[in-house]
Amino acid sequence: MTMDLKTCALLADLNRAFYATFAGDFARTRRGWPPGFDLILSYLPPGANVLDLGCGNGRFLAFLAARGWHGSYLGVDNDPQLLSFAQETARRSPGVEAALMEADLMDAVWMGSLAGRHPDRIVCLAVLHHIPGRSNRERFVAGCAALLPPGGLLLLSTWQFLSADRLRARIVPWAIVGLGSGDVEPGDYLLAWGKGAAGHRYCASIDQRELCTLASEAGLTATEAFYADGKEGNLNLYGIFVKRDA
Repeated sequence: MTMDLKTCALLADLNRAFYATFAGDFARTRRGWPPGFDLILSYLPPGANVLDLGCGNGRFLAFLAARGWHGSYLGVDNDPQLLSFAQETARRSPGVEAALMEADLMDAVWMGSLAGRHPDRIVCLAVLHHIPGRSNRERFVAGCAALLPPGGLLLLSTWQFLSADRLRARIVPWAIVGLGSGDVEPGDYLLAWGKGAAGHRYCASIDQRELCTLASEAGLTATEAFYADGKEGNLNLYGIFVKRDA
C-alpha cells in the first residue's frame, strides 16, 4: 500500500507541529551526543564541506566544534526555534565556518534553496524516519545524491525504536490523529513523546536492508553500516554511502 498525498501532508504537519510546540524541551534532551557521532567522524576530514540536513538545535555542529574539527558547515532545518538554538551554537564554534538556513525538507523544491552550494559530505541524522511515505523518502535520498559530487558521501542515521521494549511502549493508535492502519504504509508508527505523552510524532521503521535499498536506488554505494547509541547500544542505525562515478 502507498500512502496518499493527503495522509503524507497530515503526518508532515503533525511532525512540524510537534517541533514547533516542543522545540525547547526537545533541544534540552539533545545537548550531548551519542557514541555514533564519534564513529562517523573519520568520514569528515578537516576542510570538508558539510551539509547537515535536519540540523535541529545544532547538536552535530556542537559535536564537531568540541572535537576541534575545522571546515565548512551548513545546517538546514524547518523549525525557526531550533535554528535559533543552532545559531547560538554557531557563535560558540569559531573554528567551524558555520551557516544556517531555514528550509522544509518535505518541500519538493528544498534543493533549489541550496543552489551554488557544493557539499562533499551530507549528514542527515535522525531525519529520514520522520519523512512520511516511501516515495517521499526515495525523492529525498535521490535529492541528496544529486547534490554530491562523484566520491562524495551521504551519512544517514535512522532510529531503531522497535529494538527496545521501552520505546515500543510509546507506540499509540493511529486513531489519536484520525487515521487507521489502512491509511499508512507497513512499518509506519505513531509515537508518544514527553511527560504525559503530550506530543506525538510520525516515525517509519527503516532497517538496514531498506536503508541500503533507498541509497542504491539513488545511485549510492554502501561503504559501512552499523548500530550504536542508547542504553542498548543499538538504537540508531548508521549508514555511509558514496556516490559512484558517472
